[in-house]
Amino acid sequence: MTSEQTVGLPFEPEGVEWTPVSTRLAGARLTVLGVVLGPVTLLLIVLAVVVTPWIWIPAGVLLAVITFGAVLVPRQVRAMAYAERAEDLLVRKGIMFRQLVVVPYGRMQYVDVNAGPIARRFSIASVQLHTASPMTSASIDGLPPQEAARLRDRLASRGEARLAGL
Repeated sequence: MTSEQTVGLPFEPEGVEWTPVSTRLAGARLTVLGVVLGPVTLLLIVLAVVVTPWIWIPAGVLLAVITFGAVLVPRQVRAMAYAERAEDLLVRKGIMFRQLVVVPYGRMQYVDVNAGPIARRFSIASVQLHTASPMTSASIDGLPPQEAARLRDRLASRGEARLAGL
């Protein structure tokens, strides 16, 4: 095994088929970024032209943040995926700081499906898994609503089946 193969090993269990989240999640996150930072940046640019050129510095910083976000967000979304296994659900995310959450079906207490106004506009939803431990929770953002409902029902039934066996 080469050193390149061992680097991703904890985050790439053998025999797991990952299901990626919808790429529409990137559009939703970029929209939020634009709505939050766009007007402030525009205001700073106007003030830099009208009042003083020193205001170009914070305007330039915000433009750099927006550009960085426009590059980073699609990569983050491509790194997000989940996998259903026989006994547990795997959720992975992150590029630089990777995270893999393993939630046994028997530990799930309930499953939420959420969709705010921007998520609904982009036809996506989030599935939030709640366990007995407050330290353990997992969410899967950016699922098409039909997939979110299917996953909610499937996880709830698998969780009930595992709890019944205790």
